[in-house]
Amino acid sequence: MFPFYDAGAISALVCGALFGFVLENSGFGSPCKLTAQFRLSDWSVLKVMFTAIVVAATGLWLMRVAGLMEADAVYVPTSLLVASAIGGALVGAGFAVGGYCPGTSVVGMFSGRIDALVFIVGLVLGTFVFAGLYGPAIEAIMAMGEVQTGDTFSDAWGIPDWLLIAIMAVALVAVFHFGSWFERRSRGPVAADEAVAGAGPADVSDRA
Repeated sequence: MFPFYDAGAISALVCGALFGFVLENSGFGSPCKLTAQFRLSDWSVLKVMFTAIVVAATGLWLMRVAGLMEADAVYVPTSLLVASAIGGALVGAGFAVGGYCPGTSVVGMFSGRIDALVFIVGLVLGTFVFAGLYGPAIEAIMAMGEVQTGDTFSDAWGIPDWLLIAIMAVALVAVFHFGSWFERRSRGPVAADEAVAGAGPADVSDRA
């Protein structure tokens, strides 16, 4: 149903605009939040993202158990362990250096941040370079560590969904516990108004 129909461009634009609005107003569109996460002084990004993962996993599992959703209703790409590890390390390095992820860089650009525009230019150039270099060598790396027995933990290793969700819930509690411990021993989280204003590490330090 309009505008939330399957594969609809309008629904994607609406959801993207709402997501960007929330990101910017909560301070997550600022590179201050992401770089503070890598300095272990502000764990807001990991807390929010991990919470979203656990809530989404729990909700999807409950919907399948209740018969409200087919087991194969959500597409899960093939697991490529080695390629994912290499790509994750490279993307993480880009996050730490640039202070943005692809999503927050778009939010930052539309908020008028020049550094976000530079980040997006680099992201696009990197995409073209990867496409230009794509060939047998990259395909061989991507084939390393491919999980062929299944696309999910349950399919590949026989771990029950409820047990995996319970493990993630325990890990989430640990993230909040140890994240807050690190925050109390450092400058602490960057407030939303400080992040939106572009407060740097020195500015945040001054408030202590």
